[in-house]
Amino acid sequence: MSRALLLAGAAPFALLAAPVLAQEAPAPATAEAESVSASDSESAGGNAIIVTARRRQENVQTVPLAISVVEAAKLEAQGTYNIARLTQIQPTLQFYSQNPRNTFINIRGIGAPFGLTNDGFEQGVGIYIDDVYYNRIASATLDFVDVEQIETLRGPQGTLYGKNTTAGAINITTRPPSFDFEGKAEISLGNLNFKQGKASISGPLSDKLAARISVTTTSRRGTLFDTYSNTWIQSQDNIGLRGSLLWKPTSSLNVTLSGDWNLQDPICCAFAYGGYGPTQRATNRQYPALISYFPGYRVPSTNPYDRLTDADAALSARNEHGGVSAKAVWDIDPDNTLTSITAWRYWDWSPANDRDYTGLAVYTKVNNPTKQNQYTQEFRFNHKGKGYDFVVGLFGFHQDIRTSGIQQTGPAASKWLLNPTSALSNNPAVLNNLVAINDIRLNNTSLAAYAKLNWDITDSFTVSPGFRVNYDKKDGLYNSVVTGTASDGTRQVVSAVPGSPYYNDPWTAAQRGIQASQFFEPKFSAWNVSYDVNLRYKVARDINVYATYARSFKTGGINLNGVPADANGAPIQAAATIKPEKVDHFEIGFKSQFWDRRATFNVTGFWTNIKNFQANVSNGQFGTVRGYLANADKVRTRGVEADFSIRPSDRFSAYVNGAFTDAKYVKFCDAPPPPELSGGTSTGIVATGKCSYTGTIAAPGQVGNSPPFVDASGQVLPGVSKWAFAWGAEVNQPAKVFGEEGQFYIGYDASYRSRWSSNPTPSIYTWVNGYSIQNFRGGFRTETLDAFLWVRNAFDRNYIDLLLAGTGGNTGLIAAQVGDPRTFGGTIRLKF
Repeated sequence: MSRALLLAGAAPFALLAAPVLAQEAPAPATAEAESVSASDSESAGGNAIIVTARRRQENVQTVPLAISVVEAAKLEAQGTYNIARLTQIQPTLQFYSQNPRNTFINIRGIGAPFGLTNDGFEQGVGIYIDDVYYNRIASATLDFVDVEQIETLRGPQGTLYGKNTTAGAINITTRPPSFDFEGKAEISLGNLNFKQGKASISGPLSDKLAARISVTTTSRRGTLFDTYSNTWIQSQDNIGLRGSLLWKPTSSLNVTLSGDWNLQDPICCAFAYGGYGPTQRATNRQYPALISYFPGYRVPSTNPYDRLTDADAALSARNEHGGVSAKAVWDIDPDNTLTSITAWRYWDWSPANDRDYTGLAVYTKVNNPTKQNQYTQEFRFNHKGKGYDFVVGLFGFHQDIRTSGIQQTGPAASKWLLNPTSALSNNPAVLNNLVAINDIRLNNTSLAAYAKLNWDITDSFTVSPGFRVNYDKKDGLYNSVVTGTASDGTRQVVSAVPGSPYYNDPWTAAQRGIQASQFFEPKFSAWNVSYDVNLRYKVARDINVYATYARSFKTGGINLNGVPADANGAPIQAAATIKPEKVDHFEIGFKSQFWDRRATFNVTGFWTNIKNFQANVSNGQFGTVRGYLANADKVRTRGVEADFSIRPSDRFSAYVNGAFTDAKYVKFCDAPPPPELSGGTSTGIVATGKCSYTGTIAAPGQVGNSPPFVDASGQVLPGVSKWAFAWGAEVNQPAKVFGEEGQFYIGYDASYRSRWSSNPTPSIYTWVNGYSIQNFRGGFRTETLDAFLWVRNAFDRNYIDLLLAGTGGNTGLIAAQVGDPRTFGGTIRLKF
């Protein structure tokens, strides 16, 4: 049987990046990094999976890092065509998305503040595509185009990567242009009117110039039915184009020019009714009473798995992004390489949302269109000497973000948002057409120098220290101008400043309780230093152990969603900036191959402490219950990760990997109250310090007094399951069909995650139950053809992607984002 078919049969096994695979290492587009050592190549039988996670080519089993590798064959076999689906085969990777802008990626429970989108903070998980850093997660929600390999690095990255990231990095490599003509095409059809097409072609334009162009398009009917518009929403409507030119004027110089354009334009995004949980608000202001004030209104279903909603506002999630890059690699001599990576990227986000999660005209618009331009430049120098090698680099980053938002209330707002004991609540005109026009700006500059040394003390023992110095500067502007109608019919600015025009007007006072104008210009700048040291010891030819300590920083930020105001209505400037996170990370690991290198077993243990963790808070020191981004005192995440893979013959392969993650707030005494402790008055409650207050708090869910903040110390971080697993297997049988030699095969892949908290502070109402997803596929493949049927979520398991407390003042409404139902279809893939 041909090598290509053996390679394809190993696809599930490739998930764990086991070197025993009968798989060719991807041919490097350049000679940028050092070659894999002879001993490493031999240990893998010449079939090592090669990674560049440390800016050098290495056998993944010898890399002293916690790293998972998924190659193209696995991505294609499982239908993993975006980062959201990648989480099903990466247990410690968490992905949550209300829409592309409100998207969060965490590793080991850390990375981005849960439940709050704010342009002024940085991501803790870096995304790199062909060495280009993508600053906004929304600009990386593209469908994968011609991907060759995805490496997920867990733990702080910064002494080898351009942008400093404290949780990890996702390093995506696409296929480079080829000087041999090649191409492939793929089409998939499935239920829910799923249609997906992919095509790629590459070849020489001359003896020194090669090109590649790729396209992908995906469409699918929505999975949530909107009874208001009689339309299926949460659809998929994506297209992506990517092109690249490789110029090799000499044997020592390679220049790659790349460009891409991506557009997602679905009918999206809304939530289903997820439940009701009593808060401490007065009973006549909670969800059951509020909907009773609108005769004839009924929620479409109280079962989220009926997949019904009634979004009465316009919906849109148009997400356009793209860019160009130039990568030049100069092999000065066999031991020295200089690399330059220059890139520009843009992001254009045009949303329309229904943020009251009902079919009532409470909020008619809550939209924040955003435009971003990002510029990056990186220089990297690699040197290999006798018994050592090192890389040094310079990185520059600049980003401009402009958001022009609007929030507008409708005729149902007065009844929904004002106290029913007030006569104003019976007058729709009081809050109807209360409009906030938001001008939000960010200029963000980051400069860094970094270095990493690998020093072979002996043939078996390597010490790898690293160092990074970073400078960050952020200049922001937040200008929200709120206008409403006064009791005399005059349109006027709703100001929080006493003595301003119409300040004492009863309608204006009511409007000010909902939203008031605010202006401030936050600034942040700071230097910080990161460093790490990694020890690797080769116990035997196929056994390596390692240990790592890293001191890392996540740069400070600025609040660009509004901040608390003082008694005079002025923004509290101390709340406008966010301190940097300080990270101490410890990790030990074991990597092994055995059974004649037909199996691998890897284990990693980690412990990460974070001071000044950036989180959503209600800081009592400012005498307010308004949530905004600030710092929790200390967070800790620790755990164990393991992966096992086996391939006893060319006919069968299997894998299992899993993670135990214990992520908690160690000290967080000014956390926002969960829904069951929110919504009441604060009579008799007095803050006596940042972490303490006096007064009587009502029991959870009972009407009464609400604390301005709660002590969440010891509580779990949101979004992370304590247990997560992925496993699968594939069996194949050689056969001939119409004279073509090939394989019939059946594959199975599954994942499980235990329950997790879906609220910034754990709530009894927002725990998402654990679930398992089972996927099957089977078909026939040759060297040039792969035709198969697939079914995902085969047992049609009902599960929740996200729960959140509905907006509109602690009414007790819980909104739910429901996971995909069972989907099935077929795929035909051709290579030539």
